[in-house]
Amino acid sequence: MRTRWRASHVLAHRAGHHALLRDGEVVWEDDVIVHVGHRYDGPVDAEVDLGDSLVLPGLIDLDALTDIDHLVLDSWATPERADGLQWSLDYFRNRRRDVFTPQERATVREYALVQLALHGITTYMPIASEIHSSWAEPFDELVAMAETSRRIGLRGYLGPAYRSGVNVALPEGGRDVAFDEEQGRAGLRDAIRFLDHAAELSDPLVTGVLLPCRIETLTEQLMRDTAEIARQRDAIVRLHSLQGLLERELVQRQHGATPLEMLDRTGLLGTRLLVPHGLVVDRHPQVHGEDRGDLATLAEAGVSIVHCPQTSLRYGAVLRSFGDYRRAGINLCLGTDSFPPDLIRGMDLGVHIAKVLDGRMDAAPAEDYVDAATLGGARALGRSDLGRLEPGAQADLVAFRIDDIRDGVLDDPVRTFLLNGTARQATHSVVAGRPVLVDSGIPGVDLDDLRERAQLLFERMREAYSERDVLRRPAAELFPPTYPDFDETRS
Repeated sequence: MRTRWRASHVLAHRAGHHALLRDGEVVWEDDVIVHVGHRYDGPVDAEVDLGDSLVLPGLIDLDALTDIDHLVLDSWATPERADGLQWSLDYFRNRRRDVFTPQERATVREYALVQLALHGITTYMPIASEIHSSWAEPFDELVAMAETSRRIGLRGYLGPAYRSGVNVALPEGGRDVAFDEEQGRAGLRDAIRFLDHAAELSDPLVTGVLLPCRIETLTEQLMRDTAEIARQRDAIVRLHSLQGLLERELVQRQHGATPLEMLDRTGLLGTRLLVPHGLVVDRHPQVHGEDRGDLATLAEAGVSIVHCPQTSLRYGAVLRSFGDYRRAGINLCLGTDSFPPDLIRGMDLGVHIAKVLDGRMDAAPAEDYVDAATLGGARALGRSDLGRLEPGAQADLVAFRIDDIRDGVLDDPVRTFLLNGTARQATHSVVAGRPVLVDSGIPGVDLDDLRERAQLLFERMREAYSERDVLRRPAAELFPPTYPDFDETRS
């Protein structure tokens, strides 16, 4: 089947770079683009005139929240309440449990994947909090998630998250990691089993990857075993590391080495490694405050940094800086890592953070961030057929309306959209030639019903924090409102 989109602006690809095509067309046959240009003279079976829209290559989110949002709770934590967001040591030893049933977890996954689609994401790699699970992510849950993803039509790089330990708050105060090594070994077995499952599906929309959790929650042996399996299977590994000072402290306490040294020591630098955040390296002001070679080490190893500007800033952290990492030769791609999964807001925020850090208005121009959300993500995945609109590429594309008066006047459509718009302006998307987002909705999905069910599950998740808290404080105390409730009896 041959389909054509027409739009006022198309971010086409030519001679290795994106280029802006005005009043353009994109035509694809089955799952492959066959034409990008002003006029296609061949026959088509279906067409959509998108009017005043900006058509981009499908956005690639490599740290995509596939959970109910928790940042809305924990990004406001005061020092007095921060430990209440972790497992207590007693909860780890005696009382850990799944807050949700498998069926409820499937609802959570559907809700999150629908959110990705509504915000113009076409390719994703999932991240979910393990705090409301009895440990990490079981094989069966990812099998079910893969089926939901296939039904919606997104392109997923999937695998169950696994770990050997969990961050805990200590009774006497402070933080540590409590380990259960057998859980880590079982999790890796599930991850290998899912690699096999994804291969058996033989569906181009599902690729198995290895997703160990945060580096401080892994034993050295689990890291080594992960690296070995990745080399044997030529599998991508994504590992949250270099993301915080507490992580660095815990890893040095456990292993006598920095997180980056552990990535090297265990062989993970020799894999197809993605590192979300990548904030805390030698140049960080609370480490050495100068470049002692960490960026060069990451670049030489071919590590991709999954930059999540919006989420990092919400937790009070920044990448120092986008331009410096890019100049060091590091492949930068993007992630959302929280709600909303809005890469447009994230890109805009990243552009302006870079201006402050580097003291230059052109520190990280809009086009560099768009490249990261498309070409950078494709490079991280080893996919030269993603992240671009050109003949021979996969038909993954997304359209955003840019004709709302609230967006202001239009100059350059890319810069104007990043500055004034949001991903909620997505109206249509296609993945492998199949419609996913149609007229701002997901065919076959009752958004109102899904929202109501997700709200009920969020409220249960919120209440469950109190049973994990060292002091067993109620959720109302852990998460106080911005303002007190209105009381008509008080003057």
